[in-house]
Order: sequence, then structure tokens, then C-alpha cells
Amino acid sequence: MLKNESAQLQRIVDERDLDALDAFLFPRKRMRNTRQDFHAPLMLSAHNIKHLSKIPQLQTDCIILNLEDGVSPELKPFALRLAALALSKLPECDKKIVVRVNALDEGGEEEIAILNAFMPDAVRIPKVRTAADAERALRLVADPVEVHLSVETKEAWPALASLRPDPRITAFYLGLLDLFAEMGLDQALITPENPTLRYLLAQFLTTSRALGVKPVSFVYQDFSDFETFRRWLQLEKEMGYDAKGCISPAQADAAMRIFAADAAALQRAEEIVRAFESARRDGITGFVHDRYGFIDEPVYKGALGLLNKG
Repeated sequence: MLKNESAQLQRIVDERDLDALDAFLFPRKRMRNTRQDFHAPLMLSAHNIKHLSKIPQLQTDCIILNLEDGVSPELKPFALRLAALALSKLPECDKKIVVRVNALDEGGEEEIAILNAFMPDAVRIPKVRTAADAERALRLVADPVEVHLSVETKEAWPALASLRPDPRITAFYLGLLDLFAEMGLDQALITPENPTLRYLLAQFLTTSRALGVKPVSFVYQDFSDFETFRRWLQLEKEMGYDAKGCISPAQADAAMRIFAADAAALQRAEEIVRAFESARRDGITGFVHDRYGFIDEPVYKGALGLLNKG
């Protein structure tokens, strides 16, 4: 958004003039960003015009335009329209643009009806509890827009394996603070060393992967505690995660650097794929490589998956 336009929009929001803001809205066909290899979904409150205007310059690969927590009830109608306006201003974007709506029965259904015309890359649905909620979201969100689900309720946890009734559901986000609150667990347990926490992270990761859904680890709220944030990133990477929710550009920068596949790993994967495919042409699907040890089809598939992701 241009500087003068941003100032004008800010004045309209300050004056709470919805009709004036509606005059800016014109649906525009977008080139959807279908990437699934994003690492650092960065949350932006959609009522903050200054932040929205910086989307093209932000050093991340995914933006979450937030209409839910952090946006006061009186500003939610303006945040919705500003999110739609931001989408219309970005007909093509190298970052995946996801809109996090409110719970379906708390305004989310109406928000989706408006957003469909502006074609976000994905719509993120909070407070999902059952497979029926996921199916309802799929009916509401216009095809081919992706549906992302927040797993943050005690009912959603045992239902996790049933929450993908359609391939259009492509990502799950772990809402750890809300989940702990609903389960009656002390949030002081949320430390990298806690065994319960590690169990939850492992189950969320493996169930999501088995379903073919991208698991996004939880947001670490203390954005000033960078040392602990780095510890979380390192643990999550070791567990197999490749994405974590972020609430500051500094967090997003760290997640991008830690989760992005490095050049050495990609080179190794390329060499394994070349060696296996060469041997397979000769009818050999298991052999010892002079640098990488025993290579068979599972090793080959792992290397191929890394190349596809990287």
C-alpha cells in the first residue's frame, strides 16, 4: 500500500467509518501461492495498517493475517476489510498468505463469505473440535483455497486423526496454550525439557505427517526471550518439524535460518538419488555407497522427499 493510501486508511479506521473503507474494496483475481514448504508463518494483526503495508518486505515465507485473538471486537470488522484489501493489493506474492478467521460460530462463517471473493491462499480455522467442524469449514471456504486448522481444544486432540476429510486441508497448527488451558495443565510445564510436552509434540508431528498434513509447531509468546526460542527451534528441528508459528520478524528470521534445508544436506540427497536411480537401472535396489553407507529404496525416498521440500 502506498504511504498516502495507508494514512488515509488509518484515518478511516480511527473514525470507524466502515462505508468509507468498503469503497476501497475491489475483488481481484490472485495467483494462488500453493507452496507447502513454508517455515515461519508470521502473525500480523490485520487491523494494523503499518504492518500490512510491509508484507512485501518482510523476511518470511508465510504471512498469517489475524482476525481472531489480539484484535478487539470493535476493530474486527475493520480488520476483515483490511485483510481483504491487502489480498487485493497482492495479486501475486512469494509469501503464502493465510487469513486466520474467528471461530465459525463467532463470526468466522461471515468472514469467510467475504474473504472468498479475495482468494487468500488459505483460511485458518480456530477452535476446531471434531471432524464435522473440518467438513463444515471445507464447505464454507471456496475451492481451491486451502483450509488450515488450529488444533487447540481438548476434543480436537483425540480426534486428530479424523480431522482431514479432504486433501484441501493442508496444515495443522498446534495451539499449545489453549490446549493446556482446556486440559487443565499448568503452562509452567511448557519447557523444552518437559516429557509431557515432548510427547505432545511427537504425537502431533507423527499424526499430522501420517495424514499428509503439514504440522506447524506452537507460537512462543515471549518474543523477547530469544535464547529459549532458539532452543525450541533446535528441539523441533531434531524431532522432524520444519515450521513454527512466529509473532515477530526476529522470530521469523530465526525459524527461516534453522528450518531451511542447508546446501550440504541437499547435495547429499542429490548424490543419493543419482546413485540409487543409476543402480536401479541395472536392477540393483540395495548397495553400499562409498560415502553414505547402505542405500536402499527407503533411503532413496527420504532423499527424494528432502529434495522435493528443499
